[in-house]
Amino acid sequence: MSLSVQQVRMDNKHPTVKLSVHPSRALMDEAFVILVQNVPPGSQVTLHALHRCEDGHRWEACAHYVADSSGNINAADDCSVGGSYFGVEPMGLLWSLKPVPGSKPGLRMRKKNVQTPMVVTISVFKGHHTEAFMDQVPLASWVVERWYMAPGVRRIPITEQQLTGTLFLPPGPGPFPGLLDLWGGGGQLMEYRSALLASHGIASLALDYLTSKITTETGKMVDNQYFETAYRVLQQHPQVLGSRIAMLGLSLGTVFTLKMAVYSPVVKLRCAVCISGSHIQPVSGGPQQMMDLFSRNFEKISFSEQDEVIWRGLLLPIPSDPSLKVDVGRLQCPLLLVVGEDDQNWCSHESATDMKQMMERAGNDQLLTLLSYPETGHLIEPPYTPHTPSSMFRGAGVGQKMRVLWGGKTPEHSAAQEDSWRKIVTFLRRNLYGGSDPHAIHLSHL
Repeated sequence: MSLSVQQVRMDNKHPTVKLSVHPSRALMDEAFVILVQNVPPGSQVTLHALHRCEDGHRWEACAHYVADSSGNINAADDCSVGGSYFGVEPMGLLWSLKPVPGSKPGLRMRKKNVQTPMVVTISVFKGHHTEAFMDQVPLASWVVERWYMAPGVRRIPITEQQLTGTLFLPPGPGPFPGLLDLWGGGGQLMEYRSALLASHGIASLALDYLTSKITTETGKMVDNQYFETAYRVLQQHPQVLGSRIAMLGLSLGTVFTLKMAVYSPVVKLRCAVCISGSHIQPVSGGPQQMMDLFSRNFEKISFSEQDEVIWRGLLLPIPSDPSLKVDVGRLQCPLLLVVGEDDQNWCSHESATDMKQMMERAGNDQLLTLLSYPETGHLIEPPYTPHTPSSMFRGAGVGQKMRVLWGGKTPEHSAAQEDSWRKIVTFLRRNLYGGSDPHAIHLSHL
């Protein structure tokens, strides 16, 4: 690939400054190494990252370093002493990205077109700076590409049987284990997590269940059979192993993941993953009844000092009524719960505690793996995704946008994203491949 590289001398007496980032072209969950060479020993430099989103907004991060006695800086080993983050953080320039000063408030970075990369320009500047980077000339720059789709991954829109979804198939003839991927209350078809999972050998169907074509045409929400239909479509695909299927839900998606796993006579899962969610719901109902429950509990909404909406109280206290929560004691497949202990959007921590107790009483707690992360918020994304403590949000079927508090502290939340994703992929491979591991797919050697 062609790289945009700019190199200049720090002064007339010193060799040309060199900057390199390897791998330059990689999956979103792969780490890179940033190396600066030929700066004066002990000199101060700033590393800077700049990304322009598909929506036109620019995001940036910076870190301050001091060159070693050889005039080198290795971001994988050396400490940042200031800027957007501190300490040894090899991927800090990505996870600490923030909208540039003067940007529209309440932004959240999300990749809409997974067939194009996230392009980031890494630059090195003389001295320690925290602003006005566009007014300065960098000593060197390097462009990196971050992909959700590995080479050979196939993207297939799914419209059969009135579904709204996208299937991502790994490279090769298959057949592959499958996964049904459910997002949260914002609706819309989000593809990037499924694309990344397909890049790791799992055929993944991203399903829109709140703003599907059925709903937009009729004004009515889908019922539970919609999820069973999606499961069957995935199960019957010729390149999917129909007996090796998982479900993954985030936020509201966990409600229907757990419902299908426990109660559906159709959906037979090898395992399930629930991120930042809850088992609390009208057991006999579907999406519309869940929304009705939120509406009835509307008075439980609170606000932060900055007038950000806090929804975590909507489902509290944890009900004792068995008709208002999934009986996870009946679960028969392995379950991975990923919880941010500072989740301000859902009562995921309290729900996980209750689910653990229910499974212990039922004697199936050996099926449960619980990952609980302090100082971590609601939006637990794939690794190196910038942390969004709050943002503007419009729920499906809600006309007004509002500023919502998600929670979390950036360093802790970012570490949780990296750790949980690695364990999610390991959990899925172990349960879907039966212990065998598919060939790892990397972009760095291409």
